[in-house]
Amino acid sequence: MPLHPQAQALRDRRASAGTPPLYELTLAEARAADLADIRAAAGTPEPVAAVEEHRLPGPDGELTLRLYRPADPILPGRRLPVLLYLFGGGWTLGSPDTSDAICRALTNAVGCATASVGYRLAPEHPFPAAVHDCHAAARWLAANAEALGLDPDRLAVGGDSAGGNLAAALTLLARDHGGPALRHQLLVYPNTDHGADTPSLREHDDPALFNRRSVAWYWGHYLADPADGAHPHASPLRVPDLSGLPPATVVTAEYDPLRDEGERYAEALRAAGVPVETRRYAGMPHGFFAMTGTLDDAAAAQAYAAARLREALA
Repeated sequence: MPLHPQAQALRDRRASAGTPPLYELTLAEARAADLADIRAAAGTPEPVAAVEEHRLPGPDGELTLRLYRPADPILPGRRLPVLLYLFGGGWTLGSPDTSDAICRALTNAVGCATASVGYRLAPEHPFPAAVHDCHAAARWLAANAEALGLDPDRLAVGGDSAGGNLAAALTLLARDHGGPALRHQLLVYPNTDHGADTPSLREHDDPALFNRRSVAWYWGHYLADPADGAHPHASPLRVPDLSGLPPATVVTAEYDPLRDEGERYAEALRAAGVPVETRRYAGMPHGFFAMTGTLDDAAAAQAYAAARLREALA
């Protein structure tokens, strides 16, 4: 179908305003513009019962972890299930502020605690720094669950775009390197294959939307050496054995250069015996999941993700 009218209007406003693509800006400019765009499109963030800031040891210094608590947990009086949600931004942009509105919405809709970690960004800290930081955060949540009032047996991981890539990599690390046990993985239009040459990557080159040049720009910052893109923690689609990973929910968007590699990863998980449910949102561009103040389908996609997580964490 054509680009959804709401998404088309957003795209046309950007084009009319002459808004440059992020890949034409300096890193500092791109980081500021990305956060401003996300906040503008997300609408008013939902209130939650509490937001806490924690410090935890990372592989190379302390990390910040933000923890959201729901007003109405799915099982009142018991330890809270927890979702570790990893923000997007091409491993280059972003912070816990980037995913603040998403984390608040999922916290309330799922009735779980949601954690967001400030993993290190590229190019200052290239692959695999972010992967190892996210694994450290997951292990810290599990190890400190009792003190935090969380249930380590009901821990899920999720993320959008590069955050989805990191979530997928985290499940591999957890499987292969002693945990923690993960109940579910939510992958929202994830990068899964460096150097992919898919129809969706070739088709989407509109400079007013996230496009194939955006993808190349982010990978160029993330990988100190292009050869690192073959590593399974950078390109989960290249993993020869995906068995034993947690059940997955994969969300994709029709007008997204990453659409095909996200869906191919879902197919690879399914072929390895991992329970998977996928949903493609017709007429939607990359990034739509965060745009609940602008796109009706963003709210629908978040509600779908929340329902899947509620079922997995009950």
